[in-house]
Amino acid sequence: MFIATVVLTALLALGFVGAGLPKALAQPAAMSDAERFGYPVRAFRYIGLLELGGVAGLIVGLWYWPVGVVAAAGLLLVCGGALRAHLRAGDAPKALAPAALFGVTAVAVLITRIASS
Repeated sequence: MFIATVVLTALLALGFVGAGLPKALAQPAAMSDAERFGYPVRAFRYIGLLELGGVAGLIVGLWYWPVGVVAAAGLLLVCGGALRAHLRAGDAPKALAPAALFGVTAVAVLITRIASS
């Protein structure tokens, strides 16, 4: 079960590095998303930093499982917020896929992390 936890954690961490880094660095594409969703640039950068903090928590959680559980739960909440933002913006269902996939992966990390502790 621990191998599944490591693999799922790595996938979720890589996904959130890819999602959080552009926000935290205020890259142009991320900032246009912030504007489209109606978020101030500063708030969107904080969301990116939260995502990167979640990645750090996932990694630490491989050695100390409670941190991994909290990180996965926090990233699941971030996914819920992303889904809400996309729905409020009237995005096509295709645009919801990454947040939904990350959310499902976060749930899988939670389940495997708790089961292997």
